[in-house]
Amino acid sequence: MNKQELVDAIASASGLTKTVSSQSLDAFIDVVSTTLKSGDEVRITNFGTFCATKRAATKGRNPQTGETITIPASYQPKFRAGKGLKETINTKKK
Repeated sequence: MNKQELVDAIASASGLTKTVSSQSLDAFIDVVSTTLKSGDEVRITNFGTFCATKRAATKGRNPQTGETITIPASYQPKFRAGKGLKETINTKKK
């Protein structure tokens, strides 16, 4: 499912217009991104938790030259599924 298909599904499920659904999805993405950037996490009960973890600097190798390079430390976004989401996707389809 791509973003447009998700917007269509949100509009259909909520009764909102596609424009409002798209704006809502964009706002959700912006809020989660800003919150993770500030070092906090976003918890949605029965769905999951969005968080950012620090990845340490590592040594790597340039595949073209074979030269050793340093890959700088960075933050990586993570998602941990909640119990409700796990139960939903593990129920048998009828």
